[in-house]
Parts: sequence; C-alpha cells; structure tokens
Amino acid sequence: MTTNQSTEPSPGHILQMGTGFWASKVLLTAVEFDLFTLLADSNPLTAAQLKQKLNLHCSDRNMYDFLDTLTGFGFLNRTGILETAAYSNTPDTDLFLDLKKPTYVGGMLKMLNNRLYGFWGTLEEGLRTGKPQNEAKHGENLFDAIYKSPEQLESFMNAMTGIQIGAFMAFAQKFDFSKYKTLTDAGGSSGLLSTVVANHQAHMSCVSMDLPGVTAIAEKTIAKAGLNGRVKAVSGDFFNDAFPAADMVVMGNILHDWDEEQKLSLMKSAYAALPKGGVFVAIENVIDDDRKTNVFGLMMSLNMLIETGTGFDYTFADFTRWAQLVGFSSTSLLPLVGPTSAAIALK
Repeated sequence: MTTNQSTEPSPGHILQMGTGFWASKVLLTAVEFDLFTLLADSNPLTAAQLKQKLNLHCSDRNMYDFLDTLTGFGFLNRTGILETAAYSNTPDTDLFLDLKKPTYVGGMLKMLNNRLYGFWGTLEEGLRTGKPQNEAKHGENLFDAIYKSPEQLESFMNAMTGIQIGAFMAFAQKFDFSKYKTLTDAGGSSGLLSTVVANHQAHMSCVSMDLPGVTAIAEKTIAKAGLNGRVKAVSGDFFNDAFPAADMVVMGNILHDWDEEQKLSLMKSAYAALPKGGVFVAIENVIDDDRKTNVFGLMMSLNMLIETGTGFDYTFADFTRWAQLVGFSSTSLLPLVGPTSAAIALK
C-alpha cells in the first residue's frame, strides 16, 4: 500500500509563511527603486546595466539573486543567465508597475514599504494593547497626522488609488446603474470612484465628498478626466455634515476604518441622504461569513488594528445586520475583483 504523501505533516507551508516577509520585501524594494518603470522605458536590460542605472553598490552576485528572485516570482522575464541574462517586464508588471501608466498600482506598494512594513513589525503589541501602531501610536488622530503633511497626504492618496482602482472599475461595469442618476461618494479621497463611474456610465452625475485638505486633489483628478460637468468635489466631515442627497451613496474602504457604533452612524447618514429606492454601497474586502476563505479581508481587518485600533473589516452577515438596524429594506452582495465586493443596502 502506498502512502499519500500530501496528507503527511510537513513544515513546508509553515516555513513558507514564516519567511513571507522576505518575498514581500523583494517586490517592495523593486517598486521603491522604480525598477519596472525603468524596464518599461529600456526593455530589456542586463543586471550590470540595471545595477548602474539604479546606482546600486552590491556585488554582482547579490544583483543576480535579486533579479532572479523577481523572475522566479513571475515579476520579470529573463533570457540567458548570470552575466548573459537580460531582464524585461512581464505583462502584469508592465501594466501595473510602470509609474508612467494610468494603471499603476505601485502607490499602495510604496506605502506598504514606507509606512506599513515597519508598523506591522509591532503587530504583537497591537494585539496585546488594542492600540494603533502607526503615527497615531501616541494619541494623535491618524488622519490628522496624514493630512497635516502634504507629502504624506499625497503618498496616502496614491496608495488608495493603487488598492482601489481595480474594484472601482469592476463596480462601474458590473453594477446596474439603470435606475439611478446621481451618486455621492462619501470619503471620496482623490475622486477616483466618481470619475470611474462617470466615465463608464454616461448618464450619472457624481459628487466626491471629503475633508477640505483633499478637495483640491479631487478637483485635479476630475479636471484631468475631463468630467467637470458631471463630477464635482465638495468639502465636508462625514461625521458632522449631512451627505449630499443622491440616488446612491457609496463608500470605498471607509466603513472598515471605524468601530461598530461609528459604522452605524455613517450608514444612518447615508440612509438620510437617499430617497426611497436609493441604495447605499460599501466597497470593501468583505469577509466570507465562515471567516475562512477571504484571508486578505481578515488581514485587512488586522491592518485596521494597526492603523486605527478600533476599526475592523466585516462579513456580509455583519453588514446585513447593521443595514436592518438602520432601516434598509434588503441587502445583496456583488463580487467585484479579487477579495473585494460591493455590499449593497436598498432603502
């Protein structure tokens, strides 16, 4: 009788996960170097050429190891080996990690490298204390800390664009907008969701609402998209100001920032801004109800511990319970892309 090797205990998966930060740091370093942008401009390049252009002073063997690791992960293509190797982007890295392309998602990866990589190093402290592990660690409000620095705010906006653009594009194409004409994006950040929806749905008019420091950034996004006629940015604090009335109120990666009481407060504000038949939509990494499959959603929820201390991601069952408490008549879930879904509540 043969033994099924796949059922025998093995440390392989444990060690793979334990060293996972090695893999992460290799990719994040390449993005920090703008390696993929360089290759998009001068494809292909040898290790020696890349080493010179990036002004790196490691040994040749270190450079081969770095580039070949990226190749092994599927982020680079390679012809030849060692001294004769020439490296080029894959279709994915060429499209999504070239800084000069509008599809660039590297802003999020740069924030992971420059902010969250270090903060996640104290996850143990976060779990022990229940306190955030970021700029707000000593009592300062996270968003106050981010918004007071123009450089940090720009980095944060770029990160949000990178992590959200795929889901927003999927939402703009998959959701049935035929019954609606107006949309308010509460916590609209750079105005990305509003411009994406308006681009894909010619009958929609959108308002992007966020704090005053963000409005100017959203206005630039709207002007660049040529949508000044159908999309506008307005200033407002969504805990203190009424949401602009609309057929739809959408929040992209907003609800998970807050505790349950604040989540309910935001949903009540959305409900008040909607007519009968209107919808509230939360676009997030909605965790599966069994809490087993959407591991990214679970890790994002831990990230909310790191970032806010009290925020958390949630299941569709959680969302439905809150929607019922607020007064919405029904809920539904629309899968978007990857771990992201749109949780929908009908008034």
